[in-house]
Amino acid sequence: MSAATTRSRTPDRLCAEAVDLAREAAEEAAHPGVVGEHVSLFSEGDRVVTHLFEAKEPGYRGWRWAVTVARASRAKVVTVDETVLLPGPDSLQAPAWVPWSERLRPGDMGPGDLLPTEAEDLRLEPGWTGEDAPPPNSLLSEEMEALVEAEDAELATATVPPVRGSITSVAEELGMRRARVLSRYGLHLAADRWDEEYGAKTPMAMAAPATCVSCAFLIPVSGSLGQAFGICANEFGPADGHVVSLSYGCGGHSEAAVVPKPAKQPTPVLDSMAIDAFPLRPDPEGGSVPATQDPSSEDLGHS
Repeated sequence: MSAATTRSRTPDRLCAEAVDLAREAAEEAAHPGVVGEHVSLFSEGDRVVTHLFEAKEPGYRGWRWAVTVARASRAKVVTVDETVLLPGPDSLQAPAWVPWSERLRPGDMGPGDLLPTEAEDLRLEPGWTGEDAPPPNSLLSEEMEALVEAEDAELATATVPPVRGSITSVAEELGMRRARVLSRYGLHLAADRWDEEYGAKTPMAMAAPATCVSCAFLIPVSGSLGQAFGICANEFGPADGHVVSLSYGCGGHSEAAVVPKPAKQPTPVLDSMAIDAFPLRPDPEGGSVPATQDPSSEDLGHS
């Protein structure tokens, strides 16, 4: 039976009238003066009713003391089941906990941070499986081959192919159709520029657990620059989508599975870690009974 059906029952009359008994139980669990007005009541089941009282403790705005009372079948004596402090509809509560994997955003990683990768990370796959059949997302799979052929056919109809046997046709087959290519000087300028921004001497690389040459997120590049550079494909890394040096590194390395020990927290200026004892109820002799002391313990000690 659902909770909505259970709470729609008519509350037991004797349990509903036991407001004073419920208030005494709430004041015993809390402290006299912090239990406010009676807010409402609802039925929890047969001869089981929960009374709600306003909580006046500082820092518990909107919370309520919930006291559940019940009585046995054919009995006229109402007893207390439990007393608990519960949040109300307008209460001040801590935000819901969010896992770190959902809180993390691209660009949050700094020097010295480590980002472990899960064993079943969908962005990674084994470099060699030992099987003859390629994975479905491989360039050698039948599905990808069909998509590539369809794309080539579409491009062939959209562009005018060069005349067969011409110099342009031969250059296209050899991958040299560009009229001009980057010179050695241009290559050195690009390499110096990339190494300065994502190289081994950057603070991120100096604090990294390993270099990009052993990272699964590194995409190799062809040509002579492939001996020293690659492209980062880690969306949470600081160099995602950028050309990085093979000697560069960051905490998002695919094999950085060891999380460093947290830094030791300094001693708080205000001591909020100790336990403070507060009296539960006034002492008949004018004093107060601490929360950690049972009033009957002294009598048992002298008996």
